[in-house]
Amino acid sequence: MADKPLLHFEISERKILLRILDVLFVLAALFLLDVFTDFSYFRITKDFWYWTVLLIVYLKLFAYIFELYDLQKASKFDVVLKNTLLTTSVTVLFFMLTPVLSPSLPGNRFQILYFFLTITITILVWRAAYIYLIASPRFNKKVIVVGDSFDIQLIYEAFVKADPNYEIVGFVNTDGRIDVSNTKLIQFEVRDLRKAVKKYHIKEIVVASGYKTGLMLPLYNELSFLLNQGFPIKDYMQVYEDITARIPVQNVDHDFYRYFPFSRSNQNKFYLFGLRFFDILISILGLCIGLVLTPFLLLGNIVGNRGPLFYTQERIGQNGKPFKIIKFRTMVKDAEAEGPRYAEKNDYRTTPFGKFMRRARIDEIPQFFNLLKGEMSLIGPRPERPVFVQELSHSIPFYNIRHVIKPGLTGWAQVKGDYSGEEAGALEKLQYDLFYIKHRSLFLDLNIILKTLSTVLSMRGQ
Repeated sequence: MADKPLLHFEISERKILLRILDVLFVLAALFLLDVFTDFSYFRITKDFWYWTVLLIVYLKLFAYIFELYDLQKASKFDVVLKNTLLTTSVTVLFFMLTPVLSPSLPGNRFQILYFFLTITITILVWRAAYIYLIASPRFNKKVIVVGDSFDIQLIYEAFVKADPNYEIVGFVNTDGRIDVSNTKLIQFEVRDLRKAVKKYHIKEIVVASGYKTGLMLPLYNELSFLLNQGFPIKDYMQVYEDITARIPVQNVDHDFYRYFPFSRSNQNKFYLFGLRFFDILISILGLCIGLVLTPFLLLGNIVGNRGPLFYTQERIGQNGKPFKIIKFRTMVKDAEAEGPRYAEKNDYRTTPFGKFMRRARIDEIPQFFNLLKGEMSLIGPRPERPVFVQELSHSIPFYNIRHVIKPGLTGWAQVKGDYSGEEAGALEKLQYDLFYIKHRSLFLDLNIILKTLSTVLSMRGQ
């Protein structure tokens, strides 16, 4: 029916390629270095198999923390260069300093330099090949969107932001009320759909139409024909969730129950017990760190903030129950003299010392006390103030669903979304929060913890 489409790797396939080939190429390079030179610090042998395992563990861990597996960043070589240098430097350092499981330090210290350069250059060469051969725009996944009850431009922007290799070529407009004057996308007629699939090497059609009234018969017939030919036709809601890791709650209507099959982990007693046990351990550790830092923060607060070091605010917790959250002060005294308002990026009310604490997430340390009390968990939706909850629950559908689990010190929205306190930002955060509630699991929790470490180490807190 159509010409053979250009090569395209799905999101999951690209992530697997990066994770596997990073390790394989590094091990192959170290093996060749050992065979063809006098390099002897690291060898891949049966007797010292644990050297290899340790290197793989460190390489994977720090590559994740320093975002080498972030597909957006993996497509930009300048970012890859910086993240690779961070990853390999910390990997080699930890590998050398690990007792028993790593080789003894060589007498010739240049051996360590060769070890570092081999890992670094290998990853950079492979990642350059990835950008040119796999992440190149010529291998984009070309898509047509069919829709009538949504904003095509917003859909387009959301998809491109989440996955630059997901290219929406055009759309079939089934509703004359949609304003498409500002979009550069091609508008196709229903009768031309098959020709468009062939001409533009379309690999997928995304349907965001018909939730209320059903598809028009001619469009239904065209899509049925393509489907019977084995052509992929997918639901917009599912595609949006897959590529953005968010649930498009703003498009959910009377059939909302189809999109909220909450994770079984929310009722799994073993999971919840393990999570609570971990919360207690991490809160004790966090409070101990806080005790060590408090004298220094107190001094910085006297000089930079000139107000009480601690402050409390009422927030909404699980099942809508209010509680007092504890934080280190980061704003000027009487920051809300004119009434409650959202915090903003580069908020003028934040003091210079407060900006430092926010970037390092130090201001959140007192909340470990809320974790210890059981009012919060390490991972979950960030708790909001009652006045904002009341406002947002009236303007955003299903907003209160985020209160079915405990609020968290960090969460999926914090590690994935942009910082914004306005309603549009609140909607995006809710989309991430609902995704977490729907897919909550030990693996996703670990994912969030590693991304939070990346945020803290790179001082990207807001």
